[in-house]
Amino acid sequence: MRLRAARRRASRSEPPRRPPLRAPLLSNLLRLKAAKRQLIERHVRPDDLKGLAAAASTLLPIAALSYAAWRSTALSYVLTAALTLLMALFLLRAFVLMHECGHGSLFRSGRLNRGFGFVFGVLCGMPQYVWSQHHQFHHAHNGNWNRYRGPLNIVEVAEYEAMDHGQQRRYRRARSIWWAPLAGFMYVVLHPRWSWLKGSAATLRYVVAARRAAPGTPLAELAAAYPSRHWQSLQEWRHMGANNLVLLTLWGLMVWWMGPLLFVGFFVVAASLGGAAGLLLFAVQHNFEQSYASGNEGWDYDRGALEGTSFLQLPSWLNWITANIGYHHVHHLSARIPSYCLVACHDENAALFSEVRRIRLAQVPAALRCILWDTPTQRIVSVAELQRRGIETRLSAA
Repeated sequence: MRLRAARRRASRSEPPRRPPLRAPLLSNLLRLKAAKRQLIERHVRPDDLKGLAAAASTLLPIAALSYAAWRSTALSYVLTAALTLLMALFLLRAFVLMHECGHGSLFRSGRLNRGFGFVFGVLCGMPQYVWSQHHQFHHAHNGNWNRYRGPLNIVEVAEYEAMDHGQQRRYRRARSIWWAPLAGFMYVVLHPRWSWLKGSAATLRYVVAARRAAPGTPLAELAAAYPSRHWQSLQEWRHMGANNLVLLTLWGLMVWWMGPLLFVGFFVVAASLGGAAGLLLFAVQHNFEQSYASGNEGWDYDRGALEGTSFLQLPSWLNWITANIGYHHVHHLSARIPSYCLVACHDENAALFSEVRRIRLAQVPAALRCILWDTPTQRIVSVAELQRRGIETRLSAA
């Protein structure tokens, strides 16, 4: 009841006024808008050979690590554990390259983007085409938190304050970095299989019942008429089915080859850790202290790239593993710029990106604690900042 009341109060209140831009940000934003088209055209240079090199440097190590893990159990389980961590990193790389194929930017050839996107999606446990459709929505509304709340699905400050203490504690715990491996397991191992099976079973029941009522209606037409919440079109359902059938076959072969214990201890754990790293990586690129969080009114796409997207300053080896996705501000400026062109684009336009929020690896846990949308200031804030404000308000009132 308190939550609904807070939402009603928020809906009745006047829309929040946008905080003014600082002079350096305003200058950079205006210069960016003026130079944007030329900047993008200069760096949108997909190269099939570079794309094939990126794919080979990912797929071959994944195959080699699988074989090494199979042989390692006769030597040392510590070695198997180390190989599992390495596998998680390469599955994370496969996920980022899958994401790039969805943007059509890894290869110049659309056929190569679709083919390798499907392969990477199978390895990551994610139906690539369906995932990419949802991800395009994020790119189209980056910085507009009315339309897209990110992987953490954060709430407004008023909604959080309307919760009781137990609800607030559960909300914070569900977004804790320590739950990331479980979230990774749900995200890439369990949920894509479960949603496909559950949605397919519901569709089948609907088609059977509808066919009895209208015997002459084509099955495809009946299936397309079913309003499933798991996919938006028959094309998405077909991609989900192809991904799951190939993936489950691959998993069955791995269980036969490795044995069920090693398959779970090596591949499932690695996939869960890789999925967890991917979720954290994506979250910290948009959830950080004072990140731009507009509503529908006055939202600006380019401001979302400059103020609502971080620049992760990672070690060089981790930049390679993540296919330079840490240069996320450039990626959100234009998703058509290939991963192997992001660094050059940033370096050549460093002055335009001087005010983009830099986050080092050691600062990631603190950034991930920013889990509330403060609509009056149109920023992302942490619970600690909210509590600090409350203390300051009480002190000033006293």
